[in-house]
Amino acid sequence: MILKTNEEIAKIRRAGKILAQVAKALLPQVEVGVNLKELDQTAKKLIIEAGGRPAFLGYQPYGAAKPYMYTLCTSLNDVVVHGTPKNYKLKSGDIVSIDMGVVYDGYYADAAWTVGVGEISEKAQKLIRVAEKALFDGIKAVNIGKHLGDIGAAISNTVKQHGFSVVEGLTGHGVGKELHEDPSVFNEGEKRTGPVLKSGLVIAIEPMISAGKPQIVQLKDDSYATADGSLAAHFEHTVAITENGTEILTLI
Repeated sequence: MILKTNEEIAKIRRAGKILAQVAKALLPQVEVGVNLKELDQTAKKLIIEAGGRPAFLGYQPYGAAKPYMYTLCTSLNDVVVHGTPKNYKLKSGDIVSIDMGVVYDGYYADAAWTVGVGEISEKAQKLIRVAEKALFDGIKAVNIGKHLGDIGAAISNTVKQHGFSVVEGLTGHGVGKELHEDPSVFNEGEKRTGPVLKSGLVIAIEPMISAGKPQIVQLKDDSYATADGSLAAHFEHTVAITENGTEILTLI
């Protein structure tokens, strides 16, 4: 578990502020007829104009064959995460997860939102609402002296209460000096288990949920989709624990 100084958290806070500012401008543009590649270019332009750098662009995670060539991850419908911004125009009924990261002065922030396009089904609306609620319920479990398992317990309890599934094999993570750091932040867990949460910890909490079963498959473009083809939703915020309490650094 990597703990940050107040000075380091201030830099992550600035990255988070840029990210939130860009998301506030970008998310309303997710509508029928918008091309995902053009949305990606808009995000890149906005991040650079705001004084940041796109964190995903050129990023090569461990095990990946090549660097990622986009600013956003755009995950459509049954795709859970890591979808690439293809030359695709959004259609009414689609749901799309917009995941982005920002680097400021060498420090990273990471966040994601799932958005409905045009007229979406009641089930899709509910899935999006529950995924967002699960994120904020997970954040409520973040306090000095609590355990990492408390976060996963809160998230999975909310998701299962509403008849949905936490997808298997994908987690949140520490964030700050690198885009992905220890610890892994699981979306399932038991209360009062796992490492104790301490001041200075900065983590990206990110429920990824399915309207169907929890199993996922990896696609050719390295994205992950639900194995049964059911809709998926994904929300994420970068959260810091300080002496003054819990702070969401990417809140719009």
